[in-house]
Amino acid sequence: MTADDSGSQQKPRSARTALFGAMFLMATSAIGPGFITQTTDFTVKLGAAFAFAIVASIVIDIAVQLNVWRVVGVAGRRAHELGNEVLPGVGWLLAVLVVSGGLIFNIGNVSGAGLGTNAMLGVDPRIGGSVSAVIAIAIFLSKRAGVALDRVVVALGVLMIAMTLYTAIVSRPPLGEALRNAVVPETIDFLAITTIVGGTVGGYITYAGAHRLLDSGVTGPENVGQITRTSVYGILVTGVMRVLLFLAILGVTAGGIELASDNPTASAFESAIGDAGLIIFGVILWAASITSVIGAAYTSVSFMSTTATSDRTQNLLTVGFIAVSAIAFVTLGAAPVTLLIFAGAVNGLILPIGFTVVLWIAWARRDLLGGYRYPMWLKVAGLLVWLLTLYLGWNSLGGLSDLWS
Repeated sequence: MTADDSGSQQKPRSARTALFGAMFLMATSAIGPGFITQTTDFTVKLGAAFAFAIVASIVIDIAVQLNVWRVVGVAGRRAHELGNEVLPGVGWLLAVLVVSGGLIFNIGNVSGAGLGTNAMLGVDPRIGGSVSAVIAIAIFLSKRAGVALDRVVVALGVLMIAMTLYTAIVSRPPLGEALRNAVVPETIDFLAITTIVGGTVGGYITYAGAHRLLDSGVTGPENVGQITRTSVYGILVTGVMRVLLFLAILGVTAGGIELASDNPTASAFESAIGDAGLIIFGVILWAASITSVIGAAYTSVSFMSTTATSDRTQNLLTVGFIAVSAIAFVTLGAAPVTLLIFAGAVNGLILPIGFTVVLWIAWARRDLLGGYRYPMWLKVAGLLVWLLTLYLGWNSLGGLSDLWS
């Protein structure tokens, strides 16, 4: 085999790793402690009818990510860089919102990792959270940080899905009722739909996979097919995890078991499997939390740098970001409620501001896309979803009013 032959075989393998890494970084960034809590709460509240909200949110999420990934990927520049091209200063405003919200929520992600190790091993959450942060830091300090990042998020993503699938099977949910409600729901809860849309493609999560793909070199009009498929698969991975978690919880609650109010998700897993259920819940929570630590740090730092920033500088900034999050967790125990309210409001503004930039480029700035002709159906779909992002952003401002109430 010649050197050229070897290279031709290695390149597709490397490209596949990058695509899977971007896909799972987006998905696992969305699947954090808040994702698990939201899914459990709405399943308990709505029962099988929550299936419709999940399906509706997946369709909306795909429309968002198709546009975000395509514009960022084809343009070959990060979202804040594109924002400054559209209107000077908008990109840096977006960066400030992403970084401030990402840092505050990352304290919660480290906390979730600590709670996960506590459920798994019984160790002190602060120790577990700190060790988890060190593991995340080690990934970015490794010689091949990019490859390590891609492989870790894929492995942990598959682990979470496998364990949740097992729990969903054991809990024996009413599948027929869930399928019926997915198409003809007994009740439609618009709040549930908008909440989980914001939790899946809100804040820094919107750009996690797109920026990872950009850093992997999969850019330009010639890669539109790969960019499109990867963005859809990322949402579908998140959707699969949401569906499996929903079914696992539904199987328990449909059997008439009342979940513990202090930790309903752990209670559901314990009821379905027994003592081992608590350990499985701990593994899932830890995996969801540490991948969210990685995703929040990586994406936030991508907004603190540009495509010209060296990999070493970006990795060191990411290490610092994780370290600050961990120190804040150890010092505070958790992010104060006031900070979480502020971060929630900030995160709610990221999607409408960033998506406005994305759609403006799609409709009016073909020059930034290298002359690429943007599909009309995708522009129209994005425009319809944009109206929803304005609604989400307006609702998020209510969080700021809570700070003075």
